Amino acid sequence: MIARPLPGSVAETADLLARGHYIADRGLATSVHLALAMERPLFLEGEPGTGKTEIAKVLAEQLGRRLVRLQCYEGLDLSSAAYEWDHTRQLMEIRLAESAGADRSALRRDIYARDFLLRRPLLAAIDPDLPPAVLLIDELDRADEPFEAFLLELLGDFQLTIPEFGTIAATTKPVVIITSNRTREVHDAIRRRCLYQWVDYPDAARERAILTARAPGVPARLSAQIVAFVQRIRTTDIFKLPGVAETIDWASALAALDETELAPAVVDDTLGALLKYQDDIAKVRGEMAARLTEEAVRAA
Repeated sequence: MIARPLPGSVAETADLLARGHYIADRGLATSVHLALAMERPLFLEGEPGTGKTEIAKVLAEQLGRRLVRLQCYEGLDLSSAAYEWDHTRQLMEIRLAESAGADRSALRRDIYARDFLLRRPLLAAIDPDLPPAVLLIDELDRADEPFEAFLLELLGDFQLTIPEFGTIAATTKPVVIITSNRTREVHDAIRRRCLYQWVDYPDAARERAILTARAPGVPARLSAQIVAFVQRIRTTDIFKLPGVAETIDWASALAALDETELAPAVVDDTLGALLKYQDDIAKVRGEMAARLTEEAVRAA
């Protein structure tokens, strides 16, 4: 993998994202460009399915960098996120050294050598022995609040201090993308170290462009109807509004059925590709689906 130069302007950043089939609005492209130019982490908040995670994937692909992903979850700790000592190998080394009559003080130093250090995502992203990376810290809001303290040194100085070993710092700073679905508030200390962007649902024109890029096999008229339907359903009172990812899934499902136009019966049959909760499907299916389909077909 050969690292490529960073884009030199907002327009070049938008073009770079577009080459990876990511259609960004001006505000998002500006935030991404500034994060690259200023070497600052970018904190992205928004509803699930609006394309936050995809930005990191596209940047890694288009910049020719490793994608290092830390998927956050409740109970995530330092040993899973940053580094861990290889205790099995250390124990073997101790036994071999003791059998050879090695000095205990020298042995204590040797077993905390770099060879025994296991890289987890945070360390792998800044390790100077590895090629440049894009670090994706995905769904930080799912981790416990105390975990955020582990990130402060890395986000501020692009380094990690390991008590038994010392400090490991990046020679080439990783591109850092942090995402949150806002299931809880992320601490101000994290936000201060990052640039910030809210990733909203796209307007109709951008969502059509996204479908053209991500689902090119969908007929243009059907694509326009799908977007018109989804834009309308996002104004309804359902539990989980569909994101862009669901729009793409639904369009691909309709194309797989060789559909060329929305019809109430087809919408009812395929709502499971667009909506992910039974209560929402039951609410939309039937009368509401027929009304929204009629409006979408007219609008397209």
